[in-house]
Amino acid sequence: MMDLLWQTAVNATYAASYMALIAVGLVMIFGVMGVINFAHGELYMVGAYCVVFLYAQENFPFLLAVAAGLVFVGMVGLVMERTMFRPLRNNPLGGLIASIGFLLILQTLAVFGFGRRMGHVPPSTQGKLEIFGAILTYQRLFVIVAAVLLLAALWTFLRRSKFGRALRACAQDAEAASLQGISMNQTARIAMFIGAALAGVAGALTAPLVSPTPYIGHSIIVTAFIIIIVGGVGSLEGAVIAAVLYAFVHTFVTTFFDGVIANIVGLALMLAVLVVRPTGLFGAKERA
Repeated sequence: MMDLLWQTAVNATYAASYMALIAVGLVMIFGVMGVINFAHGELYMVGAYCVVFLYAQENFPFLLAVAAGLVFVGMVGLVMERTMFRPLRNNPLGGLIASIGFLLILQTLAVFGFGRRMGHVPPSTQGKLEIFGAILTYQRLFVIVAAVLLLAALWTFLRRSKFGRALRACAQDAEAASLQGISMNQTARIAMFIGAALAGVAGALTAPLVSPTPYIGHSIIVTAFIIIIVGGVGSLEGAVIAAVLYAFVHTFVTTFFDGVIANIVGLALMLAVLVVRPTGLFGAKERA
């Protein structure tokens, strides 16, 4: 029984790592730009397919394929910001609808390029660790370590760099930041690139573990929304903590019951938090 508990905890830690990347990316976009990006799950999918194409089909080194996925999806985010979100900056509903349209475009392109079947990505590394009887493959360990390093780098960027402080200022009060000479267009570009890139690199890192399909973004965006609502919309710290909480709850319920019940419990967790604290666990704290 203890071995099963440890194994479930290890699995939950892996899930929390990539969920945190996705949720933090979504919070970055919403916090600075004030738009709900429904295509965020598809950005994860695009990152995964970058690895399918470059690593599995063209035999590029895995790390290079992951880096390419991060940069490429970040560039896709810049296209979204310039063509959709900037013209609709004062129309949040229009931005939401536009992101749904972009979601469908990305899905269609993925089906056209790769078909509807699952993309097969071989593991980039072999081997495993044993932790108190639980098995952690090197592939999952790599995802965990990479996620921690990326989130630590983002935390440092937001608090130590000029651009990072500008992002935080815009997230707190865009009008006041503009009066201080901070360019909303520039900060929106940076936020969109980082937010999209985090979703893309999460997809790229997990591609050997999830067998991506053109429709994998559906479950990803639902999970991301639950996490940011639980953590507090606009709170990066809340997104990370809520990702850990949700991953452990969902993984343990899946292990001891089943996935359907786990999804119901996840939604119930979100509703319970909203009833007790409508702003989320960390919604009242300082935003991005």
